[in-house]
Amino acid sequence: MIQLLFTLIFAEMALIVIFVFKTPLRKLVIMGLDRIKRGRGPIIVKTVAGTVFVVMLSTIYSIASIRSRWMDEGGDITPTDQILLAQHLLEASLMGFSLFLAFMIDRLHHYIRELSMRRKTMEAVKKQNRAFEDGKSGASEEIKTLEEEASALRGKIKKLESQLQEKAKEASGAEANAVALKKQSEGFLLEYDRLLEENQNLRSQLQSLDRTLSRSDSKKVS
Repeated sequence: MIQLLFTLIFAEMALIVIFVFKTPLRKLVIMGLDRIKRGRGPIIVKTVAGTVFVVMLSTIYSIASIRSRWMDEGGDITPTDQILLAQHLLEASLMGFSLFLAFMIDRLHHYIRELSMRRKTMEAVKKQNRAFEDGKSGASEEIKTLEEEASALRGKIKKLESQLQEKAKEASGAEANAVALKKQSEGFLLEYDRLLEENQNLRSQLQSLDRTLSRSDSKKVS
């Protein structure tokens, strides 16, 4: 029993040392404990720990009974009782120490797993922050490009507006010229009508003069 408890304690101490130093062996031990804590593993471990605790309580009871018998007999104790008392004390101490080391192993495993999970979470958060910063820099570059394009478009719009104003001035000038030409053509038409009327009047006068002259000549001949 004592040899088994010493073996168990040394094994638990070795596990604690493995947990302290970051080595590939620690990963294997953590993976093994992860498998033990799945399924029926926790029930088996709790059953073994409960059995060891009950045996420890029984051993403590035996120690108490030996001490009470020693007190009842007036302080005299036999060599056999001394050996039994020492053996029970050693067994109880070893069982209590083994339970304590088992509890320490469980807590170390829990804290190491939690620490690794938090590290993974922090790495994921850092990656997200880097991706966000990269996207932000890319977005700022896109914004700069869009601003440059917008400024270029504003310059083109101003240029088109100036060209449109020039064309509007040219159109208004052409319209004024067209109105002036229209008025001038109307004046030419009026002048043409007047000259045509004068021409007709002159022709009629000329015809009347011809008639008068022909009549005067006919009278002279007769």
